[in-house]
Amino acid sequence: MIGSGVWTIRSAKADELPLLAAIEIDAFWALHETGAVAYEPTSLPLDVLEQSLAEGLLFVAVDDEDQPFGFLASVMRDGSVHIAEVDVVRRRQKQGVGRRLMEAAIAAARTQGAAGVTLTTDRHVAFNAPFYASLGFQILNDGERPAALTQILESELAHGADPARRVAMALRF
Repeated sequence: MIGSGVWTIRSAKADELPLLAAIEIDAFWALHETGAVAYEPTSLPLDVLEQSLAEGLLFVAVDDEDQPFGFLASVMRDGSVHIAEVDVVRRRQKQGVGRRLMEAAIAAARTQGAAGVTLTTDRHVAFNAPFYASLGFQILNDGERPAALTQILESELAHGADPARRVAMALRF
Protein backbone atom coordinates (compact mmCIF):
# COMPACT_ATOMS: atom_id res chain seq x y z
CA MET A 1 0.00 0.00 0.00
CA ILE A 2 1.17 3.49 -0.82
CA GLY A 3 -0.14 6.04 1.67
CA SER A 4 -0.45 9.79 1.44
CA GLY A 5 -2.19 11.74 4.18
CA VAL A 6 -5.79 10.69 4.45
CA TRP A 7 -5.87 8.50 1.36
CA THR A 8 -4.10 5.39 0.16
CA ILE A 9 -3.50 3.54 -3.10
CA ARG A 10 -3.97 -0.22 -2.92
CA SER A 11 -5.00 -3.19 -5.03
CA ALA A 12 -8.73 -3.37 -5.62
CA LYS A 13 -10.93 -6.07 -4.12
CA ALA A 14 -13.51 -8.07 -6.08
CA ASP A 15 -16.43 -6.70 -4.06
CA GLU A 16 -15.44 -3.14 -5.05
CA LEU A 17 -15.96 -3.64 -8.79
CA PRO A 18 -19.59 -2.41 -8.72
CA LEU A 19 -18.43 0.88 -7.11
CA LEU A 20 -16.05 1.76 -9.91
CA ALA A 21 -18.70 2.67 -12.51
CA ALA A 22 -19.96 5.53 -10.33
CA ILE A 23 -16.40 6.85 -9.94
CA GLU A 24 -15.88 6.66 -13.70
CA ILE A 25 -19.11 8.48 -14.51
CA ASP A 26 -18.41 11.24 -11.97
CA ALA A 27 -14.92 11.75 -13.42
CA PHE A 28 -16.34 11.75 -16.96
CA TRP A 29 -18.01 15.11 -16.34
CA ALA A 30 -14.65 16.80 -15.66
CA LEU A 31 -13.45 15.61 -19.07
CA HIS A 32 -16.75 16.57 -20.68
CA GLU A 33 -16.39 20.13 -19.33
CA THR A 34 -13.06 20.51 -21.20
CA GLY A 35 -14.70 19.70 -24.53
CA ALA A 36 -12.65 16.51 -24.89
CA VAL A 37 -15.75 14.33 -25.10
CA ALA A 38 -19.18 15.14 -26.44
CA TYR A 39 -20.90 11.81 -25.96
CA GLU A 40 -22.74 10.40 -22.94
CA PRO A 41 -20.84 8.76 -20.08
CA THR A 42 -20.20 5.04 -20.12
CA SER A 43 -18.23 2.76 -17.85
CA LEU A 44 -15.78 -0.04 -18.45
CA PRO A 45 -17.37 -3.43 -19.03
CA LEU A 46 -17.27 -5.68 -15.98
CA ASP A 47 -15.18 -8.27 -17.85
CA VAL A 48 -12.38 -5.70 -18.34
CA LEU A 49 -12.42 -4.88 -14.62
CA GLU A 50 -12.39 -8.59 -13.78
CA GLN A 51 -9.43 -9.18 -16.12
CA SER A 52 -7.59 -6.22 -14.60
CA LEU A 53 -8.24 -7.56 -11.10
CA ALA A 54 -7.15 -11.10 -12.05
CA GLU A 55 -3.91 -9.75 -13.56
CA GLY A 56 -3.11 -7.73 -10.42
CA LEU A 57 -3.46 -4.49 -12.39
CA LEU A 58 -6.52 -2.89 -10.78
CA PHE A 59 -5.77 -0.22 -8.19
CA VAL A 60 -8.01 1.99 -6.09
CA ALA A 61 -7.51 5.21 -4.19
CA VAL A 62 -9.33 4.92 -0.87
CA ASP A 63 -10.14 7.41 1.85
CA ASP A 64 -9.41 7.01 5.56
CA GLU A 65 -12.50 4.75 5.82
CA ASP A 66 -11.17 2.50 3.02
CA GLN A 67 -13.86 3.70 0.55
CA PRO A 68 -12.72 3.96 -3.11
CA PHE A 69 -12.87 7.39 -4.75
CA GLY A 70 -10.51 6.73 -7.65
CA PHE A 71 -9.26 3.76 -9.65
CA LEU A 72 -6.96 2.63 -12.41
CA ALA A 73 -7.74 -0.44 -14.50
CA SER A 74 -5.08 -1.87 -16.77
CA VAL A 75 -4.55 -5.13 -18.65
CA MET A 76 -1.64 -6.95 -20.28
CA ARG A 77 -1.61 -6.46 -24.08
CA ASP A 78 1.20 -7.55 -26.38
CA GLY A 79 3.74 -7.67 -23.53
CA SER A 80 2.88 -4.21 -22.20
CA VAL A 81 0.47 -3.01 -19.56
CA HIS A 82 -2.31 -1.02 -21.20
CA ILE A 83 -4.15 1.54 -19.10
CA ALA A 84 -7.82 0.97 -19.89
CA GLU A 85 -9.14 3.64 -17.52
CA VAL A 86 -8.01 5.96 -14.76
CA ASP A 87 -10.58 8.05 -12.89
CA VAL A 88 -10.83 10.12 -9.74
CA VAL A 89 -14.09 11.67 -8.55
CA ARG A 90 -14.16 15.39 -9.24
CA ARG A 91 -14.06 16.48 -5.60
CA ARG A 92 -10.75 14.62 -5.13
CA GLN A 93 -9.06 15.69 -8.36
CA LYS A 94 -5.92 17.87 -8.43
CA GLN A 95 -4.57 16.25 -5.25
CA GLY A 96 -2.02 13.92 -6.87
CA VAL A 97 -4.29 10.88 -6.80
CA GLY A 98 -4.08 10.20 -10.55
CA ARG A 99 -0.29 10.43 -10.41
CA ARG A 100 -0.12 7.95 -7.54
CA LEU A 101 -2.46 5.56 -9.35
CA MET A 102 -0.26 5.79 -12.45
CA GLU A 103 2.88 5.22 -10.36
CA ALA A 104 1.28 2.08 -8.89
CA ALA A 105 0.47 0.78 -12.38
CA ILE A 106 3.96 1.56 -13.67
CA ALA A 107 5.52 -0.22 -10.68
CA ALA A 108 3.27 -3.25 -11.25
CA ALA A 109 4.20 -3.31 -14.95
CA ARG A 110 7.90 -3.35 -14.05
CA THR A 111 7.34 -6.08 -11.44
CA GLN A 112 5.47 -8.21 -13.98
CA GLY A 113 8.26 -7.81 -16.56
CA ALA A 114 6.22 -5.79 -19.04
CA ALA A 115 7.99 -3.96 -21.88
CA GLY A 116 6.26 -0.75 -20.84
CA VAL A 117 2.89 0.91 -20.33
CA THR A 118 0.53 2.15 -23.06
CA LEU A 119 -2.63 4.24 -23.11
CA THR A 120 -4.85 6.37 -25.31
CA THR A 121 -5.91 9.87 -24.28
CA ASP A 122 -6.84 13.40 -25.29
CA ARG A 123 -3.85 15.37 -26.58
CA HIS A 124 -5.03 18.79 -25.36
CA VAL A 125 -6.51 18.42 -21.87
CA ALA A 126 -3.92 19.26 -19.19
CA PHE A 127 -4.79 16.21 -17.08
CA ASN A 128 -4.47 13.92 -20.09
CA ALA A 129 -1.53 13.86 -22.58
CA PRO A 130 0.49 16.63 -20.86
CA PHE A 131 0.05 14.85 -17.51
CA TYR A 132 1.15 11.49 -18.95
CA ALA A 133 4.13 13.19 -20.64
CA SER A 134 5.20 14.42 -17.18
CA LEU A 135 5.44 10.73 -16.20
CA GLY A 136 7.67 9.95 -19.20
CA PHE A 137 5.05 8.83 -21.73
CA GLN A 138 5.56 9.78 -25.37
CA ILE A 139 2.99 10.17 -28.14
CA LEU A 140 3.29 7.38 -30.72
CA ASN A 141 2.84 8.20 -34.38
CA ASP A 142 1.18 5.80 -36.82
CA GLY A 143 4.31 3.75 -37.56
CA GLU A 144 5.35 3.56 -33.90
CA ARG A 145 2.19 2.00 -32.46
CA PRO A 146 1.89 -1.74 -31.92
CA ALA A 147 -1.07 -3.31 -33.73
CA ALA A 148 -3.13 -3.79 -30.54
CA LEU A 149 -2.75 -0.12 -29.60
CA THR A 150 -3.71 0.99 -33.12
CA GLN A 151 -6.79 -1.22 -32.88
CA ILE A 152 -7.80 0.37 -29.54
CA LEU A 153 -7.35 3.87 -30.96
CA GLU A 154 -9.33 3.03 -34.10
CA SER A 155 -12.15 1.58 -31.99
CA GLU A 156 -12.32 4.79 -29.95
CA LEU A 157 -12.50 6.86 -33.14
CA ALA A 158 -15.23 4.59 -34.51
CA HIS A 159 -17.22 5.23 -31.31
CA GLY A 160 -17.10 9.01 -31.71
CA ALA A 161 -13.75 10.18 -30.34
CA ASP A 162 -12.31 13.19 -32.17
CA PRO A 163 -9.36 12.01 -34.34
CA ALA A 164 -7.72 15.44 -34.05
CA ARG A 165 -7.61 15.08 -30.26
CA ARG A 166 -7.10 11.36 -29.58
CA VAL A 167 -3.55 9.98 -29.29
CA ALA A 168 -1.77 6.82 -28.23
CA MET A 169 1.12 7.10 -25.77
CA ALA A 170 3.72 4.74 -24.33
CA LEU A 171 6.26 4.58 -21.56
CA ARG A 172 8.91 2.05 -22.53
CA PHE A 173 11.16 0.30 -20.02
